[in-house]
Amino acid sequence: MNELTRKWLKRTAVAGIAAAALAVAWLVLKPAAPDPGFASGNGRIEATEVDVASKLAGRIAEILVAEGDQVSAGQVLARMDTQALQAEILQAQAQSQRARTAKLTAAALVAQRDSEKITAQAVVAQRHAELTAAQKRFARTEILVSRNAMAKQQLDDDRAVLESGQAALAAANSQVVTAQAGIEAAKSQVVEAQATIDAANATEQRLQADLADTELKAPRDGRVQYRIAEVGEVIGAGGKVLNLVDLGDVYLTFFLPTDQAGRVALGSEVRVIIDAAPQYVIPATASYVASVAQFTPKTVETASEREKLMFRIKARIDPALLRKHLSQVKTGVPGVAHVRLDPQAPWPAALEVKVPQ
Repeated sequence: MNELTRKWLKRTAVAGIAAAALAVAWLVLKPAAPDPGFASGNGRIEATEVDVASKLAGRIAEILVAEGDQVSAGQVLARMDTQALQAEILQAQAQSQRARTAKLTAAALVAQRDSEKITAQAVVAQRHAELTAAQKRFARTEILVSRNAMAKQQLDDDRAVLESGQAALAAANSQVVTAQAGIEAAKSQVVEAQATIDAANATEQRLQADLADTELKAPRDGRVQYRIAEVGEVIGAGGKVLNLVDLGDVYLTFFLPTDQAGRVALGSEVRVIIDAAPQYVIPATASYVASVAQFTPKTVETASEREKLMFRIKARIDPALLRKHLSQVKTGVPGVAHVRLDPQAPWPAALEVKVPQ
């Protein structure tokens, strides 16, 4: 056997031994077949975002927080300029005061018209008495004239007095009606003045509400993610000033194919492992399963095509756990969600819950 043949045999033996070693290693270390009771998907940590915006157009007077600050519900985060609103409130207050003065004047006018009516009614009574006396005198004179006991001239004079009394009574009654009309007009002025007062008060209340809204408060606990505008900028109604992320509502969004997504029930147990901290296994629950596929092929007539349909699922992390570690919670971090499809299947040891202390 020559030297070349010996080298070739030696190399062949080494290659065979290496191949055998690799085969043994693959058999020992090969990944276990996926458990049909579980499914997994890649995703990113997300959280509910809330924009803090101004109800009214105006200039930003101050912003009291910086990006990354933790804020509490109801905390004042920014203030808008209020000079124009303050001026409008003063104007509404002045209108209200003027209306109250007008109401007092109208009320005094009602009292005056009431007095005039009483006077007119007294005059009516007086004219009625005078007319009664004139009627009696005319009746007596008429009898005496018919007996030729009195001159006919006296009868004409008494008739004139009677007619004058009737006219005076009619005029007095007219004065009563006029006084009553004056009372009604004065009362309508009181009502109008009260309506003006109510309108001015309503305007002031609206302006006070707008003034309160110039303090932009946190609608919920969270962390300031962005300062969208800065002090001195003029923004329109609904203009965004800050963006908050609610770290009490954090979830990982991932996707599963049709056969797996169809077995995920709301409330199913999920274990989340994030890339930034692979040593922890975070408990979560399936809080949302999409009812419509996110990735849909052009045709879904065949079973193989239907298997390509992917459904979005949210795994919501326990809020109590989040509250204990708010300073470490971050959004946008990638990770893997493992969801238990079979409620009876035990969790593998590698997916037992392990959270930071």
